[in-house]
Amino acid sequence: MSKLTDTQTLILSRASQQDDRIALPLPDRLRGGAANKVIVPLIQKGFLDEVEADIRKNEPTWRKTGEGHGTTLVITDAGLEAIGVEMETPQPDPAQAKPKPRTGTKQALLIEMLEAPDGASIAEIAKATKWLPHTIRGAISGALKKRLGLTITSEKVAERGRVYRIAS
Repeated sequence: MSKLTDTQTLILSRASQQDDRIALPLPDRLRGGAANKVIVPLIQKGFLDEVEADIRKNEPTWRKTGEGHGTTLVITDAGLEAIGVEMETPQPDPAQAKPKPRTGTKQALLIEMLEAPDGASIAEIAKATKWLPHTIRGAISGALKKRLGLTITSEKVAERGRVYRIAS
């Protein structure tokens, strides 16, 4: 079991009790640099995950991204384990099976581009699909991440900008 401060334990415990597992809001006394000193190690250890906040659900934000979006903090299974919360192993419900993407659609093309070893940038996807950048970001975060449950990674590449990939 990893050594946690009282504040880190409090944050993880509060998040474990939420249905959505969101670790926000932080305790009132935790602001600015102090918040970073507590939260960043939890992210680095894999106890918290930074995910895109759902503005429609008024999810609290941890930080703002450069594109007008925000991220929130969610406790991971490792975080639950770190505070001694036992995970229930859910039995798969056939009625709630993840939908499968249709073939021959722009979404299928998007998935194919993101599965390529080199991934794809927003500009490359826009050229192939004729979608606007905000539509592409919405498809990645909505249809691919939330609906299909795919894990999307991104990294800055010198000549191409931010490149997105589906993690294997």
